[in-house]
Amino acid sequence: MKKLLIIDDEIGIRESLKNIFKREGFQILEAGDGVLGQELLEREKPEVVILDIRIPGKNGIELLKWIKDRKFKSEVIIITGYADIDLAVQSTKLGAFDFIEKPFSSERILITVKNAFDRYELKRVGESKVEEGKERYRIVGESEQIKKLKEQIERVARTNSTVLILGESGTGKELVARNIHLYSQRNLNPFVHLNCAAIPEELVESELFGHKKGSFTGAIENKIGKFREADKGTIFLDEIGDLSLRAQAKVLRVIENGEIQRIGENKTENVDVRVLAATNKDLSKEISKGRFREDLYFRLNVVVLKVPPLRERKEDIPVLIEFFSRKFAYEMGIEVKRFEQKLIDYLKEREWKGNVRELRNFVERVYVFVPDKIVKLESVFNIFEDETFNLPQPKNFKNYRSFIQEAERRFIEQKLNFYNWNVAKTAREIGMSRVNLMKKIKDLGIKSKGVEERSLPHDAEEESPNSTGQGAS
Repeated sequence: MKKLLIIDDEIGIRESLKNIFKREGFQILEAGDGVLGQELLEREKPEVVILDIRIPGKNGIELLKWIKDRKFKSEVIIITGYADIDLAVQSTKLGAFDFIEKPFSSERILITVKNAFDRYELKRVGESKVEEGKERYRIVGESEQIKKLKEQIERVARTNSTVLILGESGTGKELVARNIHLYSQRNLNPFVHLNCAAIPEELVESELFGHKKGSFTGAIENKIGKFREADKGTIFLDEIGDLSLRAQAKVLRVIENGEIQRIGENKTENVDVRVLAATNKDLSKEISKGRFREDLYFRLNVVVLKVPPLRERKEDIPVLIEFFSRKFAYEMGIEVKRFEQKLIDYLKEREWKGNVRELRNFVERVYVFVPDKIVKLESVFNIFEDETFNLPQPKNFKNYRSFIQEAERRFIEQKLNFYNWNVAKTAREIGMSRVNLMKKIKDLGIKSKGVEERSLPHDAEEESPNSTGQGAS
């Protein structure tokens, strides 16, 4: 049952209000002073409070401040006489839902209270969604880099500053942006995400600022645009380095004075939007090449957060695997799989060019393609997106021979891992004799990562020229 608390020292006012609301099915609570009002607030936690501005014990403004300081979720409606209008206006700045002058009509007070209950319910649902969002978009990891990033997010979220988020593709820049929004005072309002690189250049301005019907070919209806959509909330401009110079100028205008102008209109509109931006480009280089506005860069560069690549936080890989494993098990309605330690050790050493996104995709593919409850190293090699080894960069080597040796080392090491260090099988598959392969392993300094090498007996001889290893070395 909805609870309505009436705090007024005049018995006649309280009785009048009780008569108005008793037919609405509300549970009516009443107090004649601020002290009893506080007790009922703490004990009953009513959704809506009707509060007279002049009451004994504590006046209405003091009690309103106390309610907000204690973070009660109650919506407060102030009732006031004509002489206290200035105080009533002040109360709305302090967080009161509304104020009503005496004498008030039954219809006016009834509508205001119903609206206050609706507002309370909207906030309750919104706060529930915020908590769900915090769990859904939780940043996973216990490395020092991630702990530092989480601390920075919490500090930045409390401000209204523009934030530039830097990081490689797949590191989680959108996740950082969503967390800044979720932990901010704007979290009950919209979070709007726009990938600037995914929108054709000729449509970017329409997406950002909207357009008027008929303003260009294809504009068959009015469009409000992402900035208007994000009013009172947050807009996240992903890959902002791909915006055209013209669109950059308009984004700068919004950041500087909160003004937007729809395509096809002469008038401007004001919006209240916090801007978060991200890029994996070096914007200073883009500026030097004339592709990014320096003035916009300085406006974006107020607060910079750098998201570390996975190679700099490898200790988080087991935690991430566990997180994604539980996520996909829940979504697919199956038992959580366990990754053997040998596989985890291998994954910690593997290069993850796609960072956390690539690791997430790998775990999902394991759940799709590997039926075993315990996932082993030899079960997963055929489900990597790219099974080829990474060639070394020629510029890092002084001569051809050292380059070839490094490429050969990487090739053999990957094939050995693929076949679980079964030397005989590896030799057969790559067209090399076991003895030659053992010699290569020794000469190239290849060491097993926790896997027992299946080597040859000491008296093993070179395989015959008719074997599959003929001619490879």
